[in-house]
Amino acid sequence: MAATAQNPMEPLRGDEKKDDEYEDELEFSPFYGIEKGLVLQETRVFNEAHVDPRKCQQVITKLLYLLTQGESFTKSEASDVFFSVTKLFQHKDFHLRRMVYLCIKEFIPSSEEVIIITSSLMKDMNNPHDLFRANAIRVLCKIIDGQMLLQIERYLKQAIVDKSPVVAAAVLAGAVQLASENPEVVKRWNSEVQEALTSRHPMVQFHAVALQHALRSKDRLAISKLVTQLTRGNVRSPYAQLLLVRYVAQVIAETAPGAGGAVRPFYDYLESCLRHRSELVIFEAARAIASMKDVTAKELSPAVTVLQLFLSSSKPVTRFAAVRTLNKIAVNHPSLVANCNIEMESLIADSNRSIATLAITTLLKTGNESSIDRLMKQIGGFIGELADEFKIAVVEAIRALSIKFPAKHRGMLNFLAMCLREDGGFTYKRAIVDAILAIIQHVPESKDVALSQLSEFIEDCEFTYLSVEILHLLGEEGPKTKDPARHIRVIYNRVILENATVRAAAVSALARFALECDDLRSNIIVLLKRALYDSDDEVRDRATLYLAQLGASNDVETARNLIAPEWMYPAKNVISSLEEYLASGDLTQPFDLSTVTKKAPPSPSAHKPHGLAAAVIEGASGATAEERYAEYAEQMVSVPEVAALGPVFKTCAPTQLTEEETEYNVFFVHHVLESHDVFQFHITNTVPEQVLEDVSVLFDLADAPDFEEEATVSLAVAPTEGAGQAYVVLRRTCDGPTAASMPCILKFKVKEIDPSTGEAEEEGFDDEYQLEDLDVSPADYVKATSVPNFTEAWDAMDEANEVADSYALGERENVQEAVETVIELMGMTVCDGTDMVPPNARSHTVSMTGTVVGDAQVLVKLQFGMDAQHNVAMRLAVRAEDPSMCDCIHNIIQQA
Repeated sequence: MAATAQNPMEPLRGDEKKDDEYEDELEFSPFYGIEKGLVLQETRVFNEAHVDPRKCQQVITKLLYLLTQGESFTKSEASDVFFSVTKLFQHKDFHLRRMVYLCIKEFIPSSEEVIIITSSLMKDMNNPHDLFRANAIRVLCKIIDGQMLLQIERYLKQAIVDKSPVVAAAVLAGAVQLASENPEVVKRWNSEVQEALTSRHPMVQFHAVALQHALRSKDRLAISKLVTQLTRGNVRSPYAQLLLVRYVAQVIAETAPGAGGAVRPFYDYLESCLRHRSELVIFEAARAIASMKDVTAKELSPAVTVLQLFLSSSKPVTRFAAVRTLNKIAVNHPSLVANCNIEMESLIADSNRSIATLAITTLLKTGNESSIDRLMKQIGGFIGELADEFKIAVVEAIRALSIKFPAKHRGMLNFLAMCLREDGGFTYKRAIVDAILAIIQHVPESKDVALSQLSEFIEDCEFTYLSVEILHLLGEEGPKTKDPARHIRVIYNRVILENATVRAAAVSALARFALECDDLRSNIIVLLKRALYDSDDEVRDRATLYLAQLGASNDVETARNLIAPEWMYPAKNVISSLEEYLASGDLTQPFDLSTVTKKAPPSPSAHKPHGLAAAVIEGASGATAEERYAEYAEQMVSVPEVAALGPVFKTCAPTQLTEEETEYNVFFVHHVLESHDVFQFHITNTVPEQVLEDVSVLFDLADAPDFEEEATVSLAVAPTEGAGQAYVVLRRTCDGPTAASMPCILKFKVKEIDPSTGEAEEEGFDDEYQLEDLDVSPADYVKATSVPNFTEAWDAMDEANEVADSYALGERENVQEAVETVIELMGMTVCDGTDMVPPNARSHTVSMTGTVVGDAQVLVKLQFGMDAQHNVAMRLAVRAEDPSMCDCIHNIIQQA
């Protein structure tokens, strides 16, 4: 068996996958399903005679995770955890000791328990290892009281000027916490802190600046003096400089703008930071300028110029930060941001959908009336690929734009109607409906078009709330349109086809039409009579009431008050008055409705942005990878020649066989069955002047002895839009997985289209097109499955069936990169969260499980190690009931 992979410098990956599919497969949380009770039981490992450092680290990690998620521990539980963890304090494992420090710091012991650990921590303050000294100081600063602080004050003052930056930074960070409870003690360390301000280490200077500010946090004048001193000083650390910029912004926010156009205090400093060598400082300065109160265009101009340069950065986070800040600036200064529109338009196609969405909404804010149609066309090309929350941000921007440019309402309504027809969740569809309602309110001439689009939407609306809201709107505004009769059919269809809630709303809407439209009244009464036999009593009652009022009363106003009463009291006011009435306790007197105020209370806007601009979330397509694979499998099963072969064991990811720019677009999906392999080819003809008929794929199996061709299913006509399917069925002559690379040719009959008639010629000619070689990997035959407990399953498997070997993976940046590469290549399930490598780790073990075709379960342990030259070696151990399956897993690595 080979001991090394074929090319250690090449990434150990199979066929490349699309980014969204790759992200879907990596969405796994090692903390999923954690429960406090189970974790507390696991803390028993702390008391074992032979402590396993890795298990203890995992349990401590779970405890800390529960704390960060807001889980509360009782005093008894916290004490038990604390005493259990203190037993690990003298362990020699560095990583475990770090976790112990962190656990003690988070599970703050009571005053009676602190004494137990204090002596050990004070001893570690003089430990020769900087790691122990720094962590001991951090923990002590968190758990000690004022009396204990006086005892160790001398040690802390000395540690501030320690030669080790790790120790100095730890003391300064702890002093920031101590400053809130014991400011007088910490102020006595001023000379040492001043010395730390001149440190060459970035983090030491950063914490020193933070401590100086914390000591003066309640004195505005002292903070102003500190900022003046530091801006004139020599703050070299970019982190400290960033902190200083924030303090400067705080001082500026608390002072009034200069009178008569005078320069604001410290504005010159912020402007100088725009020329700093660190992107962190530059962006923070630009953000501080943009956040200033009553900022002018002149003051904003340098910041916008810098942010414009950031839009072309190669770093996604830099582009995101810049476009988010410009998006906020565009609210009040759109003309200033308009200078960035060229760079902004290039971001519309950015792979990061957060950036693309912010670019779109910014362009909509800064665009002029002539550019709206072009922007709408660009957005419509890919809005279907965005997640719902990104779509909502776009809809909200269009809503604001429609109010700004009412003359363009027709194009915007058409765009919103297109969005309504697409798939989406309730929140997204509600945002669109609200946007259309806002356009109706601000642009009265848009009413007819908007109501028609909403009528079309409720024909296929799956959300009861939206259907009722739209029916109510149609009942109010429909009778006032030029042709109210065209809405009757849509509303009555709801009476026939929808649920009881929607049917009741539709009956009310019909009654409103009958009340307002005399010429339609007799016909609507006929429709309402049919509702008398509805299965729901609410629908029947409404129909009975409305028919009685329409038929018996000649007084239109009386009928209107009964059918469409004007309720003068806001619901919130009524609820508030009722609550006060009940709280008074005097229920002998009836509730008096006249005590309710008729003025509606102010309410926050319902159309505020949904936090999209602040979220760094990569956009994803509507369907997950599993849903797409299931769709491919369903297409395959619908073909009779293939359906008889049996159930599908695994469907592999799609692989492209042609370039995107070629005249024929072909990709294939590999379906693995028990004894057959089915290759499903998706074929698109991108040449509209030709018709491709009888399309099939031919294989050359000369170098694939493990396959025999059994059937071929041709595609009658290759479509120019979408994709048609052709199939090739191969029977495996070997037991278990195999590997092969098979040349393949696309064969078809070409018929030219006559440009004068648009019809294809009767006789064509046979042609062929060479496709890329089709590769089959042993990993195609392994399906990701899980086991309840990997350790128990591994121990239960016969050790005699274990097959192990070592492989050189070449030079890697870190162990995490090697782990991710191998996990992707294997295509198996990672157990116990072992895919996450601790930072700076030189070794790591990954546990994986899977099932090989034939329902043979395999268990895998991957042990990674990295030397000083960043060369990674891996030991692969596989256990299976059938030893031959172990060789199959090793073949995945050997043939990578």
